[in-house]
Amino acid sequence: MASAPLPLSAAPIRFGTDGWRGILGVDITMERLLPVAAAAAQELAHQASDPLNSKTVVIGYDRRFLAPELAEAIASSVRGVGLEPLLTSTPVPTPACSWTVVQRRALGALVITASHNPPEWLGLKIKGPFGGSVDGTFTAAVERRLAAGSISVPVAGEPTRFDARSEHLEGLRTKLNLDAISSGLKAMGLRVIVDPMHGSAAGCVSDLLGSDAEGLVSEIRSQRDPLFGGCPPEPLASHLQDLIETVQASSRNGQPAVGLVFDGDGDRIAAVDEHGCFCSTQQLMPLLIDHLAGARQLPGSVVKTVSGSDLMRLVAEDLGREVLELPVGFKYIAAEMLAGDVLIGGEESGGVGFGMHLPERDALFAAMLVLEALVQGGMPLGARMQSLRQRCGGSSHYDRLDLRLADMESRRRLEHLLATQPPEEVAGQTVAEVITTDGVKLRLGPSHWLMLRFSGTEPLLRLYCEAPDSDRVAAVLAWARRFAESA
Repeated sequence: MASAPLPLSAAPIRFGTDGWRGILGVDITMERLLPVAAAAAQELAHQASDPLNSKTVVIGYDRRFLAPELAEAIASSVRGVGLEPLLTSTPVPTPACSWTVVQRRALGALVITASHNPPEWLGLKIKGPFGGSVDGTFTAAVERRLAAGSISVPVAGEPTRFDARSEHLEGLRTKLNLDAISSGLKAMGLRVIVDPMHGSAAGCVSDLLGSDAEGLVSEIRSQRDPLFGGCPPEPLASHLQDLIETVQASSRNGQPAVGLVFDGDGDRIAAVDEHGCFCSTQQLMPLLIDHLAGARQLPGSVVKTVSGSDLMRLVAEDLGREVLELPVGFKYIAAEMLAGDVLIGGEESGGVGFGMHLPERDALFAAMLVLEALVQGGMPLGARMQSLRQRCGGSSHYDRLDLRLADMESRRRLEHLLATQPPEEVAGQTVAEVITTDGVKLRLGPSHWLMLRFSGTEPLLRLYCEAPDSDRVAAVLAWARRFAESA
């Protein structure tokens, strides 16, 4: 996949839905990154509660080009503002840093990652002392520090390193009955195929299951590749042909399989069922709601983003659970998890968090709970989802189209049009309701809607659609593309 042309000048430093990201060498440079890290560390110390009594800032990184080197560099920024950097010894999933922050009662974490963005991107995520992403108020304070030109001088030195990966896996072992999961999968004859998309979650499922993984778990695309095989490390169907074909081949050979896929920094999840059908969080969230609220009888409400499938609400309400719908961005879900009793919170793009774990997306924990749900139900993923839809109704036909706009003027025109004259009809269907929680969501009928939302980190328009059948999804997205390009 060819990259878009590089911009000729750096974009202003602005934090999106989860961190600051940009093009490596254009937006993300050593000169710009060191002050951002220093300002973020200072703000973590400034906002720390008195009982925390810590000076430690955890620093992690993923497998992207220069990520290890830049992580070590920002350790000098943390040291330069009088705090103590604690650097991971290997690339780690971002949730491992969140886990460490909570367990070690650190001020927070700075993670060098661009998550699911294209290979030429890099960035910085900030995690608060609670283990989740900091909110917009915090990042606005960081931006004010940068604008004020606060002076700090990096202090070179050898940072203290630690094995965050092992600490995270050990923590997950205390929350899961791994013996029951392994024995149940073997009894079902269900093979597990993992695709970490060359990212930092590579090897984690096998290491978590230990000796039980032999003959049960296999992995593809596990080696480090900063180019990610030529496509963004985002768990979308269009990026997963290798996994889909591997799962299908296993099923043809008489051993049904489930595919598990993680994004570049291991905080997003998707799956492939035994037939080779892609299962986004739109399918996994309803399954997990059913398992945790039904089989496990755990307490709490369900939190979803406005771009999430109606099936989430249908399953939750079938089990008598309150459902809250929020803007896109896990930080909104995390705030709700910190404020109240939440069973599960999730977003369309693959991030799922759990009230009994962290106010943070943890794809590895979610993956193990998916396997636990399959074992409990005694059915592979596709069959289990079909059973769930038959019980609760709803659609499983959903897709997303990312449309790169010509320029910022095109974006402004489209934003103005949607705000002042949203469409009254979409692909021959009358719009029944216009929802503006985040972007513009046009409800067309039961489990049938189109949503248009601008990306917070890339010059993209994201088009989301759920409909009664796949042909209708394709027709609505094609209409939306024409509408956006003609605005």
